[in-house]
Amino acid sequence: MLKLLKRYVKYIGTSAVGTIVDTVVLWLLSDLVFTEGYWGEYIISPTISFQCAVAVNFTIAYFYIWRDRTLTRSDRGKRRFFKLFLTYDLSCSAIFILRLGVMLLIEKFTGWDVVVCNLLAMCFSGILNFTIENVVIFKKKKTS
Repeated sequence: MLKLLKRYVKYIGTSAVGTIVDTVVLWLLSDLVFTEGYWGEYIISPTISFQCAVAVNFTIAYFYIWRDRTLTRSDRGKRRFFKLFLTYDLSCSAIFILRLGVMLLIEKFTGWDVVVCNLLAMCFSGILNFTIENVVIFKKKKTS
């Protein structure tokens, strides 16, 4: 249990990096690129910024948070890395759809800026992401 708690603390700490990437890219896209229209600001910009954060977060997760489950296996390598990345991205994308819905609901009821709504919605998806990563994506290899 202590190991899981330590891993979760690492996850929270390194998630800040992904949050910064997501927020900065979202701010740049929504304020400088997609300046006109709801779809550009509230759908396209968050989707692109999310994918940037996914790439950063997966790399940190693979080499730091779940290092003991990824780098010590005999089947490690580029193929495994990209296979896990695809699984990770699909999982995060499913949760992103949920997060996007929460973000849009927050915006609808508050009228707040997309960056604020996105940060609030991220709070809801963090625990779910960690659980899926720990149990499914970076699961412990069964010992014989």
